[in-house]
Amino acid sequence: ILNYDIMARFRRRTCIILLLFILFICSIMMALKTLRPDRAGFGDPFGLGLLPELQQRTVLLDSKQNSLNRVQGDTVTRVSNLHSIAVNTMKASMSPVKKLEEELSSPNYNFHIFYYTWYGNPQFDGKYIHWNHPLLPHWDPKIANNYPKGRHNPPEDIGANFYPELGSYSSKDPTVIEAHMKQMRSASTGVIVLSWYPPGMADENGEPTDDLVPVILDYAHKYNLKVTFHIEPYKDRDDRSMYHNVKYIIDKYGSHPAFYRHKTSTGRFLPMFYVYDSYVTIPEIWANLLTVSGSQSIRNTPYDALFIALLVEERHKHDIHRSGFDGMYTYFATNGFSYGSSHHNWASLKAFCDSNNLMFIPSVGPGYIDTSIRPWNNHNTRNRVNGKYYETAFSAALLVRPEIISITSFNEWHEGTQIEKAVPKRTGQVVYLDYKPHKPNVYLELTQKWSEKYRKEQEQWLM
Repeated sequence: ILNYDIMARFRRRTCIILLLFILFICSIMMALKTLRPDRAGFGDPFGLGLLPELQQRTVLLDSKQNSLNRVQGDTVTRVSNLHSIAVNTMKASMSPVKKLEEELSSPNYNFHIFYYTWYGNPQFDGKYIHWNHPLLPHWDPKIANNYPKGRHNPPEDIGANFYPELGSYSSKDPTVIEAHMKQMRSASTGVIVLSWYPPGMADENGEPTDDLVPVILDYAHKYNLKVTFHIEPYKDRDDRSMYHNVKYIIDKYGSHPAFYRHKTSTGRFLPMFYVYDSYVTIPEIWANLLTVSGSQSIRNTPYDALFIALLVEERHKHDIHRSGFDGMYTYFATNGFSYGSSHHNWASLKAFCDSNNLMFIPSVGPGYIDTSIRPWNNHNTRNRVNGKYYETAFSAALLVRPEIISITSFNEWHEGTQIEKAVPKRTGQVVYLDYKPHKPNVYLELTQKWSEKYRKEQEQWLM
């Protein structure tokens, strides 16, 4: 009987101690939750890595797809009507400018972000464009035979490793354009670097998009953003065609208030053009266009501008200087993929540019994965590490004190470099990557954070 009483008292005491311990833990958790600010950033003691918000805001993709399926062939939007549709949408959705300014971070015109308008769907384009990207074969037939072939089948199966919150959208959809502008502005970027092909031209998987430029400019202006052009390697691009295309862009779009002009050290305001794959053209051809003595010189004419070349290999820096370019950018979001995209080389590249009166524009990105379209390219994947990879890139860029930082990218979904909102999605065959445990807007918030940090540090540089 004595042993029974002792055991009973021991059990009661144990239960009381356990109950008190549980209450103590609950109290600590509640205290931590109240201490954590609603919009904690990575720099806060209770940042996104601690007590993460696990609930993500999702969109009704199924209802969007049902409405898309009801669309008949004769309702496909024609490009000629696109501008009027966009204008009407803008009027309907236009909120007071003062209210917009209060809600969104101020734009940083030294943060340039690469933007792609090559996506299409049946509702606006009569078919899927780019979301149905083909699987690209490896150049070695022996390796290529080990990987699948074919193309993606939207809307459930798209050519991307992540899935957009907006679904398999059309770049012509005015509501999509507006959503993109608002996201870019919320990230405190200031200049949209618009992927551009001349009228009637497109990449091999896309369709011409030059007709969309006026709409992009209008929506950019609504959000106080600027637009510059990322000139892609179109067929027969050389000094003569570049002269005509630069003239076309400035004549047609140069008077728009959203058209970007950069203030130079001499006080001039010049347009800026990023030139992708510039290295495929020899320096002598570029020099015809970009040096004062060139046979096709654009210098000291009404079409003079700042031309920024893509640097991939170290030797390209000398070619860029000899060609007459005004600066260089690195584009790729894969640290270590190329000489230019390797963070540890940025200091020497910046020193070279400073000594040769060139601009150095490092490109930062949140990560890289393109195995949805290049299934053999695993070795170039760069894990996002819940935002740490992106922050490391920004930190490396700020160390060299650049005049401009470029961001790869807002929405290059094929290569997984997007900072656009993405959501979790699982289909019968595919489980898409996502931004968990963070929210769909985590990379927009990170960009905004580093934009503010850049601004504060730049004030110190200039003192």
